Amino acid sequence: MTICSRCIYDQTVPGISFDTDGVCNFCHQVAGLVSRYGTGMPSGKRRLEEILSEIRSAGVDRRYDCIVGVSGGTDSSYLLMKAVDWGLRPLAVHYDNTWNSATATQNIRKVTSALRVDLATHVLDNREADDIYRSFFLAGVQEFDASTDMAYVQVIRTAAARYGVKFILEGHSFVAEGLSPLGSTYVDGCYVADVHRRFGRIAVQTYPHLTFWRFMSWVLLYRQRFIRPLWYIDYSKELAKRELAERTGWLDYGGHHLENRATAFGQTVNRPLRFGQDLRNLTLAARVRAGILSRAEALREYRTPRPPDPRLIAYAKKRMGLKDAEFDRAMVAPTRTFRDFRTYKKRFERLRPLFRVLADRDLVPMSFYLKYCFPL
Repeated sequence: MTICSRCIYDQTVPGISFDTDGVCNFCHQVAGLVSRYGTGMPSGKRRLEEILSEIRSAGVDRRYDCIVGVSGGTDSSYLLMKAVDWGLRPLAVHYDNTWNSATATQNIRKVTSALRVDLATHVLDNREADDIYRSFFLAGVQEFDASTDMAYVQVIRTAAARYGVKFILEGHSFVAEGLSPLGSTYVDGCYVADVHRRFGRIAVQTYPHLTFWRFMSWVLLYRQRFIRPLWYIDYSKELAKRELAERTGWLDYGGHHLENRATAFGQTVNRPLRFGQDLRNLTLAARVRAGILSRAEALREYRTPRPPDPRLIAYAKKRMGLKDAEFDRAMVAPTRTFRDFRTYKKRFERLRPLFRVLADRDLVPMSFYLKYCFPL
């Protein structure tokens, strides 16, 4: 097994390659992003100050000058707190897929209350939520929680349009979390709709579908800019947790993306048990690159099995309406990939030059361009 000499990615990671020093292409990709965005450097701080000034100017005479998507997790909660510290007037927006943990729900309330920030929440009908998750589980694909990713984008962009806001801030840090390798996961609105069409049982009316033309209208017609401030600053998740707890009463929920039960099920049950994928390597590799963990420590943690939580499995079975035998049969049934369904992937690839321009102007996330606009 060939393992990157700098992080812990190995030869099983989709799309990986190694240079003559044994360093993987993903380490080089992260280094390129650090250079591009000036992450943690004076140039990054200056660029972020310029963006913040633009946000304040564009938001004059408006109730809000930016939208911040919140989940109750560390990164989004910290970003909301920093937005207030930077003198912005954010509207916090949350997409509730009804699978939130109690801790996440409490965190959203605590943070928005402590910061005196308004909160707008789109709540999905729980029957629709359960049917969508059931369809992805029975489809046998690895992106169990794809519907949340797409609905989140549609909800925050809709909120921005409603209030005439041009700037959307997202709490993602490629230094703390890494970038998922091309091919390890895929999601778009067409994919979500086709999986549910083929395996769902009920029509959805409250689910916020993100179609291709809706996506392009947010980008080209409304010209909404998608900013990730944590890409510019020296961000530490450990320090963020401490500051959040001290200032807002925020509580830790136990792990990356575990604030939501659907995401937790996808990452700790569906992917490892059905696909042999342990996505802890994304965060662990990022922590090694950032110097927070040594390679030996990260490899030791990664090679230590993480048994699934039986309570989470029981919860998922109940929500999806699956008996034990049905669940067990599905877990060993043949699997599929996004290639077995209709998607916008080829369209994104054909429009790669356009999306490069849009990414350079913050109209789409740079990570979208890097992950979805190139052939696998």
